[in-house]
Amino acid sequence: MNSEDMNQISFKPIKSKRTFEEVSSEIKRLVFKGTLKPGDKLPSETELARQFNVGRQTIREAMRLLELSGFLTIQRGVSGGPLIKNTVLNTISNSLIDALLIKKISIEDLIFARLEIEKVVLKQVINNADDSDIQMLQENIVQAKNKIQNSIQPFEENMQFHKLLAKASKNHIFMVVVESIMTVVSDITSQLEVDLQRSKKIIKHHENILNSIISKNSDEAVAFLEKEFIGKKELLKAHFEQRAK
Repeated sequence: MNSEDMNQISFKPIKSKRTFEEVSSEIKRLVFKGTLKPGDKLPSETELARQFNVGRQTIREAMRLLELSGFLTIQRGVSGGPLIKNTVLNTISNSLIDALLIKKISIEDLIFARLEIEKVVLKQVINNADDSDIQMLQENIVQAKNKIQNSIQPFEENMQFHKLLAKASKNHIFMVVVESIMTVVSDITSQLEVDLQRSKKIIKHHENILNSIISKNSDEAVAFLEKEFIGKKELLKAHFEQRAK
């Protein structure tokens, strides 16, 4: 959205006593509605205060609340200011990583939760996936195989496969949850030394899962998913314990 379009957006004056929360909620409403999109720069603090008919301190508190909840980022400098940025998933993922590091969540909890969530996701995929979903999963596997042939780790493709499953479930809650968990898994796994042989096995599991989805065999798909997770627990646990020291 350019500056001219931004000037056409009108913010409703706030009359409640808890004004900073009301300001925050109004900006969130415009984000959810699609009026404000990632990359859009909000008006200046003074202009926001004028439009909302509140004090500048109220605007500062609202901006801080929105930043903490992942709806915007504050750019510093002369041309800085509040910028709409979809950091909600990063906020959730960072919270999970922090919880892992201070041992409020164990690596076993993370792996178990991920497996159980993805089992439910798979069942929804079998019920709801359409041809475009199947095609994206097939293309993902092809891209991963091509990297293997060129002796390149298909790290991103193997992570993306599970995100595509969540997307194919047609359930936005699953998409948010899986995306958040996979961000944490990616952060940990990216630091592991995984050989190409192990990656080939992962791709084979993905192929088997996809074939089970196509044949609508839920039990078989879950069984292949569980096989993919075999061996990951100790590998991740050993690495994370070393990292936490």
